[in-house]
Amino acid sequence: MVHGEIWTIKEFFVLPNEYIYWSIQIVMYPFMTGLVAGAFVLSSLYHVFNVKQLKDIARFALVFSFALLPVAMLPLMLHLQQPLRGTNVLMTPHFTSAISAFGIVFLAYACIVASEIWFVYRKHFVDVVNNLQAKSQRTMLENLQLLLNRVLTLGAMDIGKESLDKDHKAVSLLAAIGIPVACFLHGYAGFIFGSVKANALWMTPLMPVIFICSAVVSGIALCIITYIVTMKLRTMWAKRHQGEPGVPSIAQLRQVEDTEVRMSAKALLTFMVLAVTLELLDIIFRGYTAVKSWDILREVIYGLDFYKIFVFQYGLGNFLPFLLLLLPGVTVRRAAFCSLLVLFGVFMMRWNVVIGGQAFSLTFNGFMHYHLPIIPHDMETFKEGLFGALFVMLCPYVIFFFLNKITPVFLEEESH
Repeated sequence: MVHGEIWTIKEFFVLPNEYIYWSIQIVMYPFMTGLVAGAFVLSSLYHVFNVKQLKDIARFALVFSFALLPVAMLPLMLHLQQPLRGTNVLMTPHFTSAISAFGIVFLAYACIVASEIWFVYRKHFVDVVNNLQAKSQRTMLENLQLLLNRVLTLGAMDIGKESLDKDHKAVSLLAAIGIPVACFLHGYAGFIFGSVKANALWMTPLMPVIFICSAVVSGIALCIITYIVTMKLRTMWAKRHQGEPGVPSIAQLRQVEDTEVRMSAKALLTFMVLAVTLELLDIIFRGYTAVKSWDILREVIYGLDFYKIFVFQYGLGNFLPFLLLLLPGVTVRRAAFCSLLVLFGVFMMRWNVVIGGQAFSLTFNGFMHYHLPIIPHDMETFKEGLFGALFVMLCPYVIFFFLNKITPVFLEEESH
């Protein structure tokens, strides 16, 4: 059976070898890489631009971005018929191929984020080593923790003021370098689509810029939601341990949560303006120029995918959260609801680009409809179906859970 035949339904005049080859995992691929870039940009608002109100969520977003990073390539690996070929991208890097260039940028970005996290948490690693070494008797778990943190210190045990100031400067420098690298990491995905001359919907120079702006929006939105959920769990834990040393008060936690979420919502609103403006500009430009392929594009945009684009993507995913965030007195619940809508809107944007770009035949006289496999009956329908997409979405949270054990995202508050 041809790859794509299971979920493709043809209508009118479609070539025999035409199918929806790029399915849900290729939708998830730019969506997940966008989350990586957006989370890093949110953390850099504090480290580079010194937005002090984002101090708490900046560390959270930095670690969460690192947790998202390994998952960025997972959709591609699941989509490949021979996944072992995916390592060729990293083993043979060169700039003559967009995919190969991604391998270089991906590794460079991973090194930048890992280095930044090390400088942020170096003092914590040293403190853990000193505290455990001071213990006369240690459990097996504590011995493993001591060994791990000794390795993570890399032998840099100086935590004097001058040394910590150098760490802070290094963090600011790495964050500043990481912003363009993170944007390029996701912008290249838009470049791949925008450079496909055979597809009328994708071929636009605005595609990389649109992908970058929507990536920042989605990353900030996911960080807001995850931060709110994490703070709720932390508040529940604090209620059970009130009065114990080192446990913050409920009022303090709620105040920090409210401040961080409000400031993050403002950043989200700012980047939403840019993202929506570029997307609308692209549609207006296509309609104004009305190139040869505009007839079939108009049929797809205003007919076949009208509800997906103008109701789901722009209506529910952009304009509704935009209006709600504009209203004064943004609450945590409203910010969470708006962030969920924004994530839905960005996902629909990726869906409309990837699936919508394959919806019309190269004959310009036929259409193809994609039906997402819901219940998997073999490995192919699992990887390219709903459960495959959910598996990709859950992986970062598993990684984040274990990362938080090594690099606590609420370290500073707990040490007060």
